[in-house]
Amino acid sequence: MTSPTPDLSHFWMPFTANRRFKDAPRLFESAKGMYYTTVDGRQVLDGTAGLWCVNAGHGREEIVQAVAAQMSKMDFAPTFQMGHPLAFEAASKVAELMPAGLDRIFFTNSGSESVDTALKIVLAYHRARGEGQRTRFIGRERGYHGVGFGGISVGGIGANRKTFSGNLMPNVDHLPHTLNLAEGAFTRGQPAWGAHLADELERLLTLHDASTIAAVIVEPLAGSTGVLVPPKGYLERLRELCTKHGILLIFDEVITGFGRLGTPTASAYFNVKPDLITLAKAINNAAIPMGAVAVSRQLHDTVMNGAAENAIELFHGYTYSGHPVAAAAAIATLDLYQKEGLFARAQSLSADFENAAHELKGAPHVKDIRNLGLVAGIELETRSGEPGARAHEVFVKCFEKGVLLRYTADILAFSPPLIINRDEIGRIFSTVREVLREVK
Repeated sequence: MTSPTPDLSHFWMPFTANRRFKDAPRLFESAKGMYYTTVDGRQVLDGTAGLWCVNAGHGREEIVQAVAAQMSKMDFAPTFQMGHPLAFEAASKVAELMPAGLDRIFFTNSGSESVDTALKIVLAYHRARGEGQRTRFIGRERGYHGVGFGGISVGGIGANRKTFSGNLMPNVDHLPHTLNLAEGAFTRGQPAWGAHLADELERLLTLHDASTIAAVIVEPLAGSTGVLVPPKGYLERLRELCTKHGILLIFDEVITGFGRLGTPTASAYFNVKPDLITLAKAINNAAIPMGAVAVSRQLHDTVMNGAAENAIELFHGYTYSGHPVAAAAAIATLDLYQKEGLFARAQSLSADFENAAHELKGAPHVKDIRNLGLVAGIELETRSGEPGARAHEVFVKCFEKGVLLRYTADILAFSPPLIINRDEIGRIFSTVREVLREVK
């Protein structure tokens, strides 16, 4: 039975062309496993893990039960000057999955909050160690670090910045992005060209004076701006330069954390250890809003020891930091990842996923294909004078044929739940091929 369409006028939707959507809404009613069900009863294969976040698949009973049990036991407890056991247990479980030494966990409620929290921790650290002049941050073009003023300041998406450009953080500069289709179109995995782009950091250090730089923040693999895979040696070089100049390195792993590349973190995948890692999305399978920052013990201890005895060491926090229901969902999710070996599963499927994506080379309108782990991006030729129009049409037609994908500009993005099987991988990309033949 078709559910009645609700009144659509009151909800101002995020990152959505609201007028266009409300003219032809796409509404989900339920979800289970790999599939959403629409309000008119159609099943839609989830090719995006919701929003890069439902890594264990939808409606997992272990998580449902944990959330229900915690809600009935204690719906909320403050973590300002108080605590509850689940927040500490969840922090321990997150810490176990982080690189060695990054085992101090600050909980937030989103990736945006995680980024702003990381920036503040960095400033507190430098001040505590007597280098309070280190206030400048270096982000990267085409970087996405959420929508807080800190995040859009270090981020590098023009459309995300221009409305608020007069009020962004000062003392921010940007590295160039690493995508170069002339050198690396249709690369499988990491491009061979581009490691030298990390050396642009040296130029910025000369311009601004290295002693004023607090941190560099990058996504190891940029997802939201169209799946930008780091060149071989690029992240290693960034780490080397940051270490050389006493600059902290932040990896924004809101998308790559918790199995997306077949490892607990992208840091583990690339074998490059930052000083802080921002997390969210798959930390608890998106059941309840939650994020985190994993901080090196050395940074944490410096901030702790730099404060007066009995003082609040870091004057920062959120009402919902370590929320008991979110923490219960995180514990159940992290246990589920381990019990079902979902990170290893993602790794075992990555070659099939890569092959299926790259089979679209030569399909109509396909300009580039790039991938890593269970992430792929397919860039389309842009229609003259209509940027993004072709990708939007592909997105809508795929939805109508029962496959959910994402798009940004004219780039299609894929990041399915880690429980996907080979037949479902094939269905995602065969549907895209079919639709590409239909669009002009």
